[in-house]
Amino acid sequence: MTKKTFIIVAIVSCFGLANSWAATIPAGTTLVVRTLNSIHSTDRVGRTFTAQLDQEIALNGKVVLPRGTKVLGKIEASQVNPRNSQPLTLNITDISVNGRTIPIKTSGGFVIENVAKGRAKVTGITVGPYVAQHGTKMQFRLAQPVNL
Repeated sequence: MTKKTFIIVAIVSCFGLANSWAATIPAGTTLVVRTLNSIHSTDRVGRTFTAQLDQEIALNGKVVLPRGTKVLGKIEASQVNPRNSQPLTLNITDISVNGRTIPIKTSGGFVIENVAKGRAKVTGITVGPYVAQHGTKMQFRLAQPVNL
């Protein structure tokens, strides 16, 4: 085999290998994550947090995102402004795959409420600051496909 032929075969092989790892996670896929740090209801909107996949994501029987894959998120609403108090709302913004950070978009958001207990059966009343502890399990649904 000549040097030129060897180089062409090597390039074609690498291209085929790279494409075999490519995957698209469809919109609507549920991502179950656990937080890696505590998040306070009084944290500022826009503050980021880290989490990791609590369940693997598989396509056609092949795991494309293993459990433990790092994800990044941000606070979309909080109680930081007492006059405009809203439930703590979180969303996932990025996923870390093979050293790359891939932006993702999820629908809605995950809302954490501290509801008044033992009070006249009124629900949805947020009472004082509270914390989503390290290890809090949350679910997000992809709004758009993710190309890995």
